Amino acid sequence: MTSPTRAAARVERQPAVRVLARVGLFAIGILHILIGIIALAVAAGTGGNADQSGALQAVVAVPGGLFALWAVIVGLIFLSLWQILQAITAHGAGEKITEVLKCVVYAALAVIAISIALGGRSNSSSSEKSSSAKLLAMPGGVFLLAAIGVVIVIVGAVFIFNGVTHRFERDLRLPPNRWAYITTTLGRVGYVAKGVALIIVGGLVVFGAITSDPSKAGGLDGSLKALTKVPFGVFLLILIALGLIAYGLFWCVRAFASRLKEP
Repeated sequence: MTSPTRAAARVERQPAVRVLARVGLFAIGILHILIGIIALAVAAGTGGNADQSGALQAVVAVPGGLFALWAVIVGLIFLSLWQILQAITAHGAGEKITEVLKCVVYAALAVIAISIALGGRSNSSSSEKSSSAKLLAMPGGVFLLAAIGVVIVIVGAVFIFNGVTHRFERDLRLPPNRWAYITTTLGRVGYVAKGVALIIVGGLVVFGAITSDPSKAGGLDGSLKALTKVPFGVFLLILIALGLIAYGLFWCVRAFASRLKEP
């Protein structure tokens, strides 16, 4: 074990660091629960932005929400730092890359949350449409946007595969008690639901590239809202929303019931 790896392992074992990592896991769960609730509101026709920015703005809208949002921000920052420690102590290039990508995702969420906490009105769907338009205007941008959509579809398929085969359970490290069954059940439902949502997002991104229409590539919010315009789409949207809530509950329960990975 190299010196940086040993140092990262020592930091990783600190009780305070592990507690903050659990706070970050809980924050991810809360965000998915809120996205699921907003998606249910979209299915009911009452609107809302069913994505990360919409969920974070929903936190601010309730009494004491700004304090809660800063708590979420702290959790996301420490969770991204935790993933760096995980990447350093991980075995194998593939595992290291996975942990780094997780760090990037959590850090990006923290940046969006900080912007909203400071009074910004981030809209992920509009930003994604703008980014898609810029890509389409570039030479070869159609192919790049289509490739991004295909990658999102593949990620969604991996989520479904992990949920159906229970592959995600390998990293849970759950003690043999009642929480184990609850956590794994929520995870199985949640992974499949999130996978379906990502496949829809990726499919619309590819469609937007093929038709050179950036308005079709509106991210998670736009994709879920698009379901309300197709036959039986509202029913599917409700199922996805309930699945996202289950996925969020999975992360919340995991935050306190699962043993964190030992270096």
